[in-house]
Amino acid sequence: MASRKSKYNMLTDPPGKALLFFALPMIFGNLFQQFYNITDSIIVGRFVGEQALAAVGASYAVTNVFIAIAIGGGIGSSVIISQFLGAGKMEKMKTAVFTTLINFFAISVLLALVGITLNNRILGWIHTPEDVFADAAVYLSIYFMGLPFLFMYNVQASVFNSLGDSRTPLYLLVFSSLLNIVLDLVFVICFGQGVRGVAIATLIAQGVSAVISFGLLMRKLKGYDTAEAYAFYDLEMMVSMVKIAIPSTLQQSIVQIGILLVQSVVNSFGSASLAGYSAGMKIESLSIVPMLAMGNAMSTFTAQNIGARQLSRVKEGYKMCYATVLTVGVGLCILYQLFGGAFVSLFLEEKTSEAYSVGLAYVHFLAFFYSFIGLKATTDGLLRGAGDVAAFTAANLVNFSIRVIVTNVFAPIYGIQVAWMAVPMGWAANYLISFGWYLTGKWKRVKVIKKN
Repeated sequence: MASRKSKYNMLTDPPGKALLFFALPMIFGNLFQQFYNITDSIIVGRFVGEQALAAVGASYAVTNVFIAIAIGGGIGSSVIISQFLGAGKMEKMKTAVFTTLINFFAISVLLALVGITLNNRILGWIHTPEDVFADAAVYLSIYFMGLPFLFMYNVQASVFNSLGDSRTPLYLLVFSSLLNIVLDLVFVICFGQGVRGVAIATLIAQGVSAVISFGLLMRKLKGYDTAEAYAFYDLEMMVSMVKIAIPSTLQQSIVQIGILLVQSVVNSFGSASLAGYSAGMKIESLSIVPMLAMGNAMSTFTAQNIGARQLSRVKEGYKMCYATVLTVGVGLCILYQLFGGAFVSLFLEEKTSEAYSVGLAYVHFLAFFYSFIGLKATTDGLLRGAGDVAAFTAANLVNFSIRVIVTNVFAPIYGIQVAWMAVPMGWAANYLISFGWYLTGKWKRVKVIKKN
């Protein structure tokens, strides 16, 4: 096992303690990521201009798809790594890590070449406005050059999490984000590079972080003693990873596509409604951070304990996650019913405006249902950690299908409020499908790694 002692142990500590200590850095990291995104947008809009902000925004839908591929692929690999770690097979665990890194470096280089070649066509396919097309093309071309860095950074973060280390990705995220902000200011203000400068700053920050992350990961792996030699690549292991990674990648990508389709309906209600909806979405994205973190924590906890054949601990951890997300969900509901207006005011100044009314209605309604996404995320995390990705993916596809279909069919008839009413319908359906599958117990019998 690792020579360095951590503050918690997924296999021996009380499940509640292990899950909480593991989830907290991810919660802080995701909240910081939201802060960084807002700050980055302010810098671009304030010092470059509205057109530049629109150009970066036009590229955002494309970049999110590639991030989804990296995250989804990392999920598939992390399940294998965690189960080998839990089973005490350190040489297999190391082989899985190196196989993961080689696979995703090759994929990232291929996608980068495709992206650079089809850059302008991609922007045309998503109907990028003519007045921002040139800036968007510059931004996206530089982004594609840095795609291998983006992939390796995100995949290495997934590897750290699979090893039960959620603190190192947090530190790297804070470092990368702060470095990105500093470089934004340098290239935009000092060198006057505009959108090009913003893209270069992102490339450098991701590159430096990816290299540092790789060095820290290699040092961490040295702390795990191996009785036998390990390989740097295993084709059979790669196939096992792909079986989990493809459904996870599809799920992550579908999420982004679903959001875009809902957004297209909301756009038809005008700028005021769009502003209110956007404010509500930003508050939602912050509110679900602890829920998603508990789901990710449950995934790693499940994988390690299944690897160690400790199914009773998985069930105990699942119950602890339930208690946590229900408590957080009730707390958020009370908070937003009492002070929802104050949170909406952070994004919208005029309290009498249509935008403010739309945003407040969004927040007040959805606050009653945050527990649903917590229950969904926890159950999905357990299934994902067990390697039962088929059920996990099917449930999530139903979730976003409901959200997209209900919004597209009924929002034009009954109003914009349908866009957020459809959200808990999707969450509830997702949870019921995942929970129903959990009750069957079939996730216990999924063979991800060989037991001997």
